[in-house]
Amino acid sequence: MIGQKGMPAIQGGVERHVHDLSVRLIQAGHMVDVYGRSWYTGTHADTLVEGVAVRIVPSIHTKHLDTITYTLMATIAAMRSSAEILHYHGVGPSLLSWIPRVFAPQKKVITTFHSIDRKHAKWGGVAKIALTLGEWAACKFAHQTIAVSRTIQQYSRDVYDATTVYIPNGVEHLEKITSTKTLEQYDLTTQEYIIALSRLIPHKGMHFLISAYTELSKTNSAALRGKKLVIVGDGSYTDSYVAQLKSLAEGNSNIIFTGFQSGIALQELMSHAFLYVHPSTNEGLPITVLEAMSYGLPTLLSDIPEHLELCQDKRFLFRSEQVEHLKEQMNLLLHEPTLRQESSIQNKAVIESTYSWDHVTAAILKVYAEVRTNAATSSPTMYQQSI
Repeated sequence: MIGQKGMPAIQGGVERHVHDLSVRLIQAGHMVDVYGRSWYTGTHADTLVEGVAVRIVPSIHTKHLDTITYTLMATIAAMRSSAEILHYHGVGPSLLSWIPRVFAPQKKVITTFHSIDRKHAKWGGVAKIALTLGEWAACKFAHQTIAVSRTIQQYSRDVYDATTVYIPNGVEHLEKITSTKTLEQYDLTTQEYIIALSRLIPHKGMHFLISAYTELSKTNSAALRGKKLVIVGDGSYTDSYVAQLKSLAEGNSNIIFTGFQSGIALQELMSHAFLYVHPSTNEGLPITVLEAMSYGLPTLLSDIPEHLELCQDKRFLFRSEQVEHLKEQMNLLLHEPTLRQESSIQNKAVIESTYSWDHVTAAILKVYAEVRTNAATSSPTMYQQSI
């Protein structure tokens, strides 16, 4: 596995995907190496995580050089290893997927197209050109390319004339827990807060959510019924944007920034929330939303194509980037317990039917088997046929 920052997954959707997939591949009897970065894993030594070999390679830890230098070193190491399959995650790392095709032709190359990263506002012009080339490479050099959403699959077909295999992200079956230590830390009460979980970067749209919440509290404070807004996550080379968010929230003590959370702390925050809101303007297939749905949380999502794959019920959607409509939909869900219950039931059903790791792992193993036997074709995989 090449492209993720490391393992165990501390933060990041790709990291969570690779962690969960790798563990399941080990359980299925395969050997897996995950190439990581020392600044993420906290160690320069190779480690073993749930049976997965985590191999640390050097990188230049800056915004623009970290991924490309890490990917080069990981690719060289993987070509020298006994691995049969090199699986690249993300379009940035896929930029170098041509190297094993040229210098280690006996290796099979898989790429997973997780997100159209060039559309993310944090990147400048040069980076966006590199990410566009990475998209092309992800679609052209791999023996098989996996698209995590129907939107990305169609995009790959339209822009690069590429046939990809649709296999979405998976999510574990998550159950709510009763402990509340983290809630006490932030003076929160069960069912008395709205939660949003994301990296604090512009395309995740947290400024729309803060604006909508602020306007709702000013124009109709009774509508919120005392519900606080809890924003979980940190920036990623986006200090000025984080400062902008905190400026928007200034003076409203009911808007709480917890910073990055994981493990039991995150489970507690998700387990006791009243409503989950995801105002993103661009996604691949957001694992944070899948996790909220798995918990059975009522969700309110922006109506971007990737979210429409998860929910097409307009009662639980708002027009992307439209603060007024977000405010209206929040107000509706705040006052309609029946709607919240319907959302919760729908979410659980969608996760169990389509996004369970049993389905996803089986589909990826089928792709691996196909490329190992040179049988990868444009025909639908078992997963596609099943849904």
